[in-house]
Amino acid sequence: MELELVHQRYMNCTRCFLHQGRSRMVMGEGNPHSPLMFVGEGPGADEDRQGRPFVGRAGQLLDKMLEAAEIPREAIYITNIVKCRPPGNRTPNEDEMETCKVILREQFVAIRPQLIVTLGSAPTRAIIDPKARITRVRGQWVERKGVRMLPTFHPAYLLRNPAGKREAWEDFQQIRDAYQNLIKKKDTIDVHRM
Repeated sequence: MELELVHQRYMNCTRCFLHQGRSRMVMGEGNPHSPLMFVGEGPGADEDRQGRPFVGRAGQLLDKMLEAAEIPREAIYITNIVKCRPPGNRTPNEDEMETCKVILREQFVAIRPQLIVTLGSAPTRAIIDPKARITRVRGQWVERKGVRMLPTFHPAYLLRNPAGKREAWEDFQQIRDAYQNLIKKKDTIDVHRM
């Protein structure tokens, strides 16, 4: 399934009440063939205005973290668990996440990432474990159906709690190493096919 078709199918989604307050739906952006996908909570005010994920202050911090880890933002795919901004930037509730997971599943099928990074508690609970506490599970890889997943702190959390940046950097080093290993493996396979 093509990612663009997924986006077109859901661009006018009204499956939950979050659509009532949105300016723009924020499906995600980046490389539709990337082995690495980041999943955040939901769009904030800047994202809602621009229709792009992670463009506000938290997005700027994410960009710096990616740059420090030598992972080009344009090489990966970034999305959120919910595609419309929750009122007042609150955390999405379970029903909203469950409703939006249909779209996220189709994005997974289209992109076929081998690594998924969940940014914060909400996507970690929605994708990895409904009982997960981000402070306990961050930095620990989980594997399902050949896909490795790593929960880490959301950049917005790090803006409020700078002391967590050291742990987040440890996570990003793991992400960098796993991503670079996948890229090297792909390059080796491509060379052998020539």
